[in-house]
Amino acid sequence: MLRKLLNNKGRILILMILLLLLVLIRAYEDVLFYDPFLNYFKSSYLNISIPKIETFPLFFGLLFRYVLNTILSLAIIYVLFKDYEAIRFASVVYLILFIILILLFFVVFSFGGDASKMALFYIRRFLIQPIFLLLFLPAFYIQNQKN
Repeated sequence: MLRKLLNNKGRILILMILLLLLVLIRAYEDVLFYDPFLNYFKSSYLNISIPKIETFPLFFGLLFRYVLNTILSLAIIYVLFKDYEAIRFASVVYLILFIILILLFFVVFSFGGDASKMALFYIRRFLIQPIFLLLFLPAFYIQNQKN
């Protein structure tokens, strides 16, 4: 096993760099993205009303963050599995999920009001965090083991 690790040290280094980049996105989220919900959900948001937002900057902030997370996630999948079909499949799924989630986010925000704070929190969480990577990795690993 140690020999396998030594033979793949370049892949491990690239994987660590990609993971570090994901961490840096999270660490500098206040600087990189327009998202008034960052501070809102860090506070006692159940007791205060939803903040006023600028729709287009919020959309583009969420899009930018989602795209960065998606690119890094796809790169991680590639480094681990070296499978172009998996990358193609995951890219399509990421695109479809973004469309569904962003529409759902703005519908809930526009029509849900203060009663839908938790729904807004969880939908936004899927948009801003690389959660889908955690779902794809075991799925592609199992698929890779079957082949």
